Amino acid sequence: MKPAEEYILKQPEPYKSILLHVQLLIEHALPEAHMEFKWRIPCYYIGTRPICYLNQSRDYVDVAFWHSAHLSSNLDKYLVSEKRKVIKSLRYKSLEDINDEIFIRILKEVESFKNKSFLK
Repeated sequence: MKPAEEYILKQPEPYKSILLHVQLLIEHALPEAHMEFKWRIPCYYIGTRPICYLNQSRDYVDVAFWHSAHLSSNLDKYLVSEKRKVIKSLRYKSLEDINDEIFIRILKEVESFKNKSFLK
């Protein structure tokens, strides 16, 4: 088993279920994305470009996006920055907290940045 998959499967509930659901959404919405294990957490990339990372933190799952500063304002309102300058995230305490439609819209918009010069 790969370290990123092991990380997800070792989490206690409800975090394991949240992480598995998020993993499914990412891999369905962005079939070209691949998961790697960086900084001891699962990270998704398209090619060599980072998309997001998954982290079980305190009492929530943090799905953080590196290039969230460039998201449209109607999606930015769903994200938490909390003392971070560049990265913003979606935070989930339960499966019911996940809005699949919003999550996929954010993924698709972040994916659209892959050819922008600010990612170089």
